[in-house]
Amino acid sequence: MEVFECVKTLSSIRSYIKKAVPDGVVREVIEAGRLAPSAHNDQPWQFILVRDKSVLKGLGKYCISGSFISEVDFAVVIVTDPSSKWHEIDGTRAVQNIVLTARSHKLGSCWIGRLDKEGLMKYLDIPENLNVLTVLPFGYFDERMAGSVKNRKPPEQVFHLNKFGNRAVK
Repeated sequence: MEVFECVKTLSSIRSYIKKAVPDGVVREVIEAGRLAPSAHNDQPWQFILVRDKSVLKGLGKYCISGSFISEVDFAVVIVTDPSSKWHEIDGTRAVQNIVLTARSHKLGSCWIGRLDKEGLMKYLDIPENLNVLTVLPFGYFDERMAGSVKNRKPPEQVFHLNKFGNRAVK
């Protein structure tokens, strides 16, 4: 799937079908995060790949807005190092690489934003000096359930040319 097609069809998926994701695809998905650009090449991230079904089920307790995580084939916990000034931005760049690569393989995901971070850090033995940015669930999904049309503001409301207020699209 072309990159722009991935962007156009990317949506938050919260329901998955039981179908195993090949190891090579899983590896490519997390590798996409590792290859993301970062400020000063700090690479202030760590990725915890979770494939064990009992661990995935346990994650549901800490993923407040993502209890559906127990249904997925695998998850990736994105951990950043706050000693890097740009850790959240760089971590987010890695996340976008990961979800777009997953989408190119027809996998769905959803950024889980409401987390019990302290509990999650204890559950996964994450050192206290690090930060949990998000948890990303991954799996195949019924593509008929994904929205085919994105409800976005029209270009004339968000595109500017050279200066704010100078509409780039009329």
